[in-house]
Amino acid sequence: MTLKNSRSSFYPWVVVGLLWVVALLNYMDRQMLSTMQSNIALDIPALQNAEAFGALMAIFLWIYGFASPFSGAVADRLSRKWLIVGSLGVWSTVTLAMGFCDSFHQLMWLRGIMGISEALYIPSALSLIADYFTGKGRSLAIGLHMTGLYCGQALGGFGSLVATTWSWQSTFQWFGIIGVVYAFVLIFLLHEKPGHGNSPAKKAPSAGSPRKSESIVRSFAVIFSSIAFWVILFFFASSSIPGWATKNWLPTLFVDNLGLSMEWAGPMATLTIAVSSFIGVMVGGPISDKWVRRNVRGRIYTSAIGLSMMIPALIFIGLAHNAWLSILAGLFFGVGYGMFDANNMPILCQFVSSRQRAMAYGFMNSLGVIMGAITTQLLGGLAESVGLGMCFSLMGGILLIALALQLIVLKPRSDDKDLELSEAEQTQM
Repeated sequence: MTLKNSRSSFYPWVVVGLLWVVALLNYMDRQMLSTMQSNIALDIPALQNAEAFGALMAIFLWIYGFASPFSGAVADRLSRKWLIVGSLGVWSTVTLAMGFCDSFHQLMWLRGIMGISEALYIPSALSLIADYFTGKGRSLAIGLHMTGLYCGQALGGFGSLVATTWSWQSTFQWFGIIGVVYAFVLIFLLHEKPGHGNSPAKKAPSAGSPRKSESIVRSFAVIFSSIAFWVILFFFASSSIPGWATKNWLPTLFVDNLGLSMEWAGPMATLTIAVSSFIGVMVGGPISDKWVRRNVRGRIYTSAIGLSMMIPALIFIGLAHNAWLSILAGLFFGVGYGMFDANNMPILCQFVSSRQRAMAYGFMNSLGVIMGAITTQLLGGLAESVGLGMCFSLMGGILLIALALQLIVLKPRSDDKDLELSEAEQTQM
């Protein structure tokens, strides 16, 4: 086997490994602030005000959400490698700069910039991985990448411990430096898939000629003219509601339902979801990749199994007042969420061409984050009147509607829309 052949078969997994680290830094850098509130408030008193801290957290979500569709459109047209490198470099520099802040307004501006820079990453990364894995292994590869986000979220939960050991300034500064250095590493090791954007044009296996660029308006019209994409948007947004609820409110729910202190409830909630989601990805990815070879709807069925697991889990998470039952329900939810999460981009690939894929996922990511911001605020208002437990249980009903639409409407013709379009072009010739 020649070096070239060896690289062509192994390098896609190198891409997954390289981007796994970026995904970890992506979530860890954004998550650290939430766990270091008390540490930072000692030097910036404005953060002692809950409303001010909420605004600081929300500014990131809103800017991130509204920037995602545009970042996806950019990723469909430019080199995703340089977008990823630039995105990592900017948000890491922002993280470094946060270690030198001495006012609330400085933090607000930096969190806003971080929202824009981090929004560029996910559509670019998932689109790049999807292009490298055009056949078997797509769900597993994307799922493995998503575990980087889970690990980053879990590690970000220890920000307060690190800040207490050293200082919150040093924590931001060192993790910012790590990200900047790693951005330089990616310059030499990460490569764009040939035939995309401004990369050297080569004939893709699924097309007869290099792809031509497409206007943003045309791409927008193509993806939103598909009823399948509207359904994908709906079930992605629906799953984002409990997804963000568990990130932001599950520790509080465990405190209320189980009578635990936050020192125990926080790690218990974070690690339960992160570990079980990792397991869900490792199970759901290979199942989906094998199932789709026998049945083109295999990825949809695997995703549906994940949704089906999340529904009863949410009910038990909300209503259980026993620690072991709560942990079991959390594990069940996490496994289902991992199976679901690993198949979102692969399912999108069945209905959307690679020409519009990053933009389409950008819209999905945008709607998911916006729903997360709305959910986080709504739960804060409903916690006393309705109760967090009841709110978690009612989320299962929303997922039930999403599950029904997913199974009824989504009927792909192939595992990759590009193959379908290529066959149609050959038929017309």
